[in-house]
Amino acid sequence: MTKARKIIYWIATVWLGLGLTATGIAQFVGANGQGGADMMAKLGYPLYLMPLLGVWKILAVAALLIPKFPLLKEWAYAGVVFLTTGAIYSHIAAHDAVVEVLPSLLLLILAGLSWFLRPASRRLITQPSAI
Repeated sequence: MTKARKIIYWIATVWLGLGLTATGIAQFVGANGQGGADMMAKLGYPLYLMPLLGVWKILAVAALLIPKFPLLKEWAYAGVVFLTTGAIYSHIAAHDAVVEVLPSLLLLILAGLSWFLRPASRRLITQPSAI
């Protein structure tokens, strides 16, 4: 792994982790205030979903940053893709302004970069089938 690739991987992963942690904590503790509740209502989601999404984001960050456990990392990346694409689609379906879509799009791009550039020690290595 080249030094540049490693640096870009860590920048993308740390920024992804910061974004997910900040929004995850805010959703979990309800620090979004009325704005977060209004957004969830506008998108048609129940408010009880906010803490669940917050927990999932925090667990994804933990899975991505701890060493080893490559299968868990794959699941975390998949979860982030489901979360962000769901948010992007929800904002588009609600006819929100582009500025509402950008944070989720940024997290999706960071997740893609982090996944693509991850070192071999963080990859799930599959064995060729015997058949």
